[in-house]
Amino acid sequence: MTKLLKKYDVVIIGGGTSGCAAAYNCAKLKLKTLLVEKNNYLGGLMTGGLVIPVMKSSVSELNTDYYKKLIKIAKKYNAQITYSDKNDGWLNPEILKIALVDLLTSTSTKKYLNILFETSVDEVIKNGRNIKKVILNSKLLSIPVVSKYYIDCTGSGEFSKKAGCKFLTDNSVKQENSLRFIVGNVDIKKFTKFILETDKDRDITNTNRDDINNDVSSDFELHFTTASTKNTDKVWALDKYLKLGVKDGSLKETDRAYFQLFSVAGAKGEVAFNCPRIKNFNNDIYKSSLSLISGYKAIWRLYNFVKKYFPGFENSYIVNIATVTGSREERRIVSQYIYKKVDLIKSKKFKNPVLISNYGIDVHSNKNMSTHKKDVTYELPVESLISKDVQNLFVSGKLVGAEFEAHSALRVQKSCMSMAEGIAKYISKLI
Repeated sequence: MTKLLKKYDVVIIGGGTSGCAAAYNCAKLKLKTLLVEKNNYLGGLMTGGLVIPVMKSSVSELNTDYYKKLIKIAKKYNAQITYSDKNDGWLNPEILKIALVDLLTSTSTKKYLNILFETSVDEVIKNGRNIKKVILNSKLLSIPVVSKYYIDCTGSGEFSKKAGCKFLTDNSVKQENSLRFIVGNVDIKKFTKFILETDKDRDITNTNRDDINNDVSSDFELHFTTASTKNTDKVWALDKYLKLGVKDGSLKETDRAYFQLFSVAGAKGEVAFNCPRIKNFNNDIYKSSLSLISGYKAIWRLYNFVKKYFPGFENSYIVNIATVTGSREERRIVSQYIYKKVDLIKSKKFKNPVLISNYGIDVHSNKNMSTHKKDVTYELPVESLISKDVQNLFVSGKLVGAEFEAHSALRVQKSCMSMAEGIAKYISKLI
């Protein structure tokens, strides 16, 4: 990296899914770039939140260069596999922390990019409707930094809030959060045989190998996905075991709400849990803390449940619990253009699109289960990523200015990376 500067073209706050993509692309475009990350690692929900795999969406070529680079470098570290449905976004969250550092300090970026870890924004100083400078705070000192443009990639919108931005409040239903965890020392072959025999629905339970009855060679990574949920009319095969867990006291009824498991790339014997769900109380720190406490207790219940009922988990143990709460929605900014559900459904075209996707509307709540409405290809305009209140502030990722249901389709990782790449290209034309 180059020596720390006091003046930049772009300052990016938050080194998560969007922040890394924004930093890489801005630096690649030779913009003097600063990435500010409050943790001591990059990747945000992808790494600290254990949010894997990347959800599969369209193969559009619009602003996907960064994603392809990420997949390529993750593969170099044996932290990536391509699943049987051709989804190449199956990643290893721990090794990805190393791969991201490698990617962001590559030859094409290191001359133009500074990264500050364990640093946060203390103060935002404005001049009218523009951010004039920010005061950064590390463990050692305060640093004043001036930039032409700022990109909020915090997910929570904490930077935008300090800058005086308004947020959308159009939803009574909230996306529920998750507290993911990983269990190790699982006999994957034994478990996979069990779930394939139990659940014949290959849209729900499937593997990356058609026939696992034959011996699987030691160098072959057997991978799977399976799930169960109770808030639909569908009968889920694994739910009969979850009901047994509730009946014998191993689980609570709430533990049946959403149960999803994936294998982990480059980590034989590890299983990632996309559960438990926990209540979303973003505006109430006390209730949020209680919700997290309930999440930790649920992890212990789920872990002991799978050891008891699922073949292959007999000698397993918990190896990782997410250090970042899996928030599907926190704040949505009031942007220059508020993206609407009807824009998505009718595939509205825009002058300055930053992404093209077909990922469906996907709401997770206690009132409304995941509802994917696929096969609609849609665009998102850059104007939905520009603050209406602050002229030199962009946002990316979950902060996108969109109606609640439209947001539920846009928030997935692949789309967040495209947003960030599109912003970088847009800013490069302004400078």
